[in-house]
Amino acid sequence: QVQLVESGGGLVQAGGSLRLSCVASGRTFSLDAMGWFRQRPGKEREFVARINWNGGSRYYADDVQGRFTISRDNAKNTVYLQMNSLKPEDTAIYYCAVDRNSDYLLESVDRYDYWGQGTQVIVSS
Repeated sequence: QVQLVESGGGLVQAGGSLRLSCVASGRTFSLDAMGWFRQRPGKEREFVARINWNGGSRYYADDVQGRFTISRDNAKNTVYLQMNSLKPEDTAIYYCAVDRNSDYLLESVDRYDYWGQGTQVIVSS
C-alpha cells in the first residue's frame, strides 16, 4: 500500500512557474514509476507526465512538453513537477499516482493506482 500527498499548488500569473511535490509513504515507492495527471474544470482527468523508477525516462503530454519537467528523489520518497511558462489553460487540480498496471497505455488513468488528493493550480491571465 502507498499513500500520496500533493502540495505546492497555488495562484500564479500566466508565464509564471510553480513546483508541485508528491510525497509517498508505504512500500515499494523506489521501484515504481510515477505519474502526474490533472483535471481541468468540467473536464476528465488527463495525463501530464510520467517518470520511471530511477528517473532516467520521462514522458510528457504534448501540451506540456518543453514547459513541465517531472523528477524524483527516491531518498525522499518524492516526485516533483516543475511547471514553467504557465498558461490559463493549465488551471486544474493536479494529482500524482503510482504506475502499477502495465497492461494499459502510459497516459491511461487506468494504468495508475494510489492517487493523491490533489493540489489546486490556478493560472490567471
